[in-house]
Amino acid sequence: MAAMRIGEVARHSGVSTRMLRHYDTIGLLAPSGRTSAGYREYSTGDLKRLFQVESLRSLGLSLAEIGTALDDPGFSPAVLLDRLLVRTRERIAREEELLARLGDIRDGAPAEWAQVLHLIPLIRGLQSALPARRQSSALAMTGKDAAALARALTEALLAEPEPNAAGALKWALRRAGDAAFGPLTWALGSPDARVRYRAVDALADLDTPEASTELIAALNHSDPAVRRRAALATGSRGFGDALPELLTMVIDGDRDVEAAETIGALARSRELTDEIAGTILAELDGLDDPGARLRLTQALAELPGETSAAALSRLTADADPNVARSATFLAGLAGRDG
Repeated sequence: MAAMRIGEVARHSGVSTRMLRHYDTIGLLAPSGRTSAGYREYSTGDLKRLFQVESLRSLGLSLAEIGTALDDPGFSPAVLLDRLLVRTRERIAREEELLARLGDIRDGAPAEWAQVLHLIPLIRGLQSALPARRQSSALAMTGKDAAALARALTEALLAEPEPNAAGALKWALRRAGDAAFGPLTWALGSPDARVRYRAVDALADLDTPEASTELIAALNHSDPAVRRRAALATGSRGFGDALPELLTMVIDGDRDVEAAETIGALARSRELTDEIAGTILAELDGLDDPGARLRLTQALAELPGETSAAALSRLTADADPNVARSATFLAGLAGRDG
């Protein structure tokens, strides 16, 4: 192949004459020859070098790194490729952060640039590395801001390790109302147990029909921690679906005091005292665990009305002395209160 001048190389390679001159200036690609008039002439070897330069540029190498890679016989490609992998992952992370930020702003349906400029510092605050800034950003939000940034708020809450910041994020998310429902529902299926629990805990703070429906569904969740948080929330709202899980909590001794109090509140709100007392007595008859039987006996004392008193009276003659003593004491307290 005959030598080519710089203009021909530019036409065939797609590399501008300006860039070719720059390569020559920095010593990355110097043409092998010159015409009698002083024009650059590129040989077949020069064109091969140009192809190598452009190939390495496509991987994201700097011109200095390309020069080292091509000219240093002892250079290790693995070292440079590892460095490129790290840089590329960092760039992708920055781009994904930008993508999420753009999505959050778009979710807010801004009609004017003033709204965009208002939302940007709030989003940046939620993504700050400083817990205090994340907290102050959440506290600065109006209800409209929170609804517009519900997805960003949810993601921040589900990842928040600091209790004070988490409390502020939950407060802001409550102000978002139904807008927060979708992201939280999705998070209940997360493979991360901490994310699942934070999601159900946040749903429990949303006192809306949609949140209640999702919490009732969560009573059948495969994660016991999710089921039990859902039971405390739905039971306190008067949903009888929570009773089986609440009784399991009492029997297992997992947040049993809260569960017993919730059972009492459920009985009062739905006039279910007779039904609940009968269910507890049936559980007692089938249990051998002394600790579980004692906790169920104490749960009976949370129930209002004569049915609870009658059930406790029956248990004063229980074969388990601890149950009998507890029932006698609790029945006496109920009598004095009455």
